[in-house]
Amino acid sequence: MCRNIKTLFNFDPPATEDEIEAAALQFVRKLSGFNTPSKANEEAFRRAVGEVAESARKLLDSLITNAGPRNREIEIERARIRSAKRFGTVEAKKDRP
Repeated sequence: MCRNIKTLFNFDPPATEDEIEAAALQFVRKLSGFNTPSKANEEAFRRAVGEVAESARKLLDSLITNAGPRNREIEIERARIRSAKRFGTVEAKKDRP
């Protein structure tokens, strides 16, 4: 699950609220072991996602760097190349059952 959490710091444009919330949701899912919590745990789960998202926002807002911001499109392309080298081409995966 946590492989879906992407780096959010030092991008232009900066991370969106949706990206921060998605990362917080993945983190809480990993910690709790629940993809979707039961009704009994729903409030605690939702509260935890909100608290983690708030902590993530504070962290991102307080970090500093001398490096220039990274370009999202370039980083996405680099990730595709790494994935193709590791797992083969996307077309080859589509042919598998």
